[in-house]
Amino acid sequence: MFQSMMCMATAGEERADVEDVGAEYGFVLAPGAKRPDGWAYRFPSTNTTILYHWSSTLCDLEPLNPSDPATSYAMHLDRPPAFVRDNLHRIHVLVLNTGHHWNRGKLRANKWEMYVGGSPNRNKNIAAIWKAKNFTIHSVVKWLDAQLPRHPHLKAFYRSISPRHFFNGDWDTGGRCDSMSPLAKGSGISLNRSEDTDAEGAVMGTRVRLLDVTALSRLRDEGHISRYSIKATQGIQDCLHWCLPGVPDTWNEILAAQLL
Repeated sequence: MFQSMMCMATAGEERADVEDVGAEYGFVLAPGAKRPDGWAYRFPSTNTTILYHWSSTLCDLEPLNPSDPATSYAMHLDRPPAFVRDNLHRIHVLVLNTGHHWNRGKLRANKWEMYVGGSPNRNKNIAAIWKAKNFTIHSVVKWLDAQLPRHPHLKAFYRSISPRHFFNGDWDTGGRCDSMSPLAKGSGISLNRSEDTDAEGAVMGTRVRLLDVTALSRLRDEGHISRYSIKATQGIQDCLHWCLPGVPDTWNEILAAQLL
């Protein structure tokens, strides 16, 4: 969505007048890291900055032993990411999202340990991954809603989950999405609610708006990178990420319409 927005704002061209201001937000490449925690670009002609911060779970992550490079991290399910908390006063439009990184494999690989109330989680009701994700989404949205009266300039959205389209398997078992026929399974949406019930439930009764992209994106199974990536691995298709131009452009058009 961020890449799409940048392409739309620059008409897909390199622009000498667009300034890389990532360092102003602490987005620098840490030793041993593959990428910074985000990117930020300023358009001086309109004094506008488009910023993306990587927070895959929307949890505040805190090293349990800062002096140990191999430390595990407290994954605070009830705290927003520190970056959002510390920079909220600088933001005029905020879009939050989380989803696909909530699985046991990611938690083990990143050495994340669930914490609630500053201590390891002992509540079995939110120990399951899907329950922990839902608890986090509700916690962050509730926190953000409480902040909005202090930031009257801020328009806040929670974006529903982007659907996957693996057919006949999953990403590591031969799942495919190499159809080339748009809207092959229909072009209409008959639901009067969101397919992402966690997101819909979290924003209900708050001033945070739902940017609902799930059902409309589910119609576009041919829009994924599939087997056409320049880094494609034989037998593995990417049916999670999207091609650009493509479906995320529509998400940004919907966002722009809600900002008018």
